[in-house]
Amino acid sequence: MSSYGQKTKPGRQRLKRKEYILPGSEVIGKSGSILTYQKKKLEDLPAKCISRIISLTTPRDASRLALVCPAFRSAADSDSVWEKFLPSDYEGFISNSSLIDKKKKDLYFHLCRNPILFNNNTASFGLEQESGKKCYMAGAKWIYENSGISHRDCEMIPSSAGSRFPEVIELKLMSSLEIEARFGTTIFSPKTNYAAYFVFKFAEFREGPETSPIDFEVYFDGSHNGKKRREFLDPQLSQDRGNRWIEIKMGEFSIENGDEGTVVCRLSEPEPLSKRGTIIFQGIEVRPEYGR
Repeated sequence: MSSYGQKTKPGRQRLKRKEYILPGSEVIGKSGSILTYQKKKLEDLPAKCISRIISLTTPRDASRLALVCPAFRSAADSDSVWEKFLPSDYEGFISNSSLIDKKKKDLYFHLCRNPILFNNNTASFGLEQESGKKCYMAGAKWIYENSGISHRDCEMIPSSAGSRFPEVIELKLMSSLEIEARFGTTIFSPKTNYAAYFVFKFAEFREGPETSPIDFEVYFDGSHNGKKRREFLDPQLSQDRGNRWIEIKMGEFSIENGDEGTVVCRLSEPEPLSKRGTIIFQGIEVRPEYGR
């Protein structure tokens, strides 16, 4: 007979039974010629191994894995994991603050929810919570001091509730308006689509738009294709940021690997505004677009 464990006819070879051992399994007993095994669970792996695996995921995944079991929670909350999610240059922004002593996970979410000011409180740095990619905002004072505002009817004033900066600029819409902010591309996260936003509010309550539009442009310096985004300064068509602050999307750009250059974010009036008023300019924010 040719079945396993029984005699075979002369000239025939008896089939040999193969035993398969899964990687990481451990032999715990023997019954006759049959081996039995105990399967390893993922949480039985060394803590360093679990941390390494989680660090290759995303901040969102790490937060979810922390809820799976105590072993995962310990690894998912460790500094070695969240250090990987922080940008390589983050220490330069927090070296002179108490944030340097925070656990890396706490620091990550602090930067997501509370962007920190730098450059004499005229610019801010933070992180996008889903991806950990870098966000920047050039404050009105920084833009003004770098000759980015061509407007004679402007005045630096103390900020009001909801502003990220201690000072903002009041712009009277009584003459030609032109604002430009320039960002070096090396400060941004690689392989990321970014969008720029004009952040402002009206000095007095408005229900409708100005009767003349504003042209917005976002482009790489030296490669301007003339493409513009024309929008009205309309509270009803703008994104509300709270405390009457609103934002209008200026345009988008993409950063690949190691791009070196300058991104220009610019707005101008194609014609003088026919309706006069006053806006409070907070700054221009650049943050990752969803989808990449």
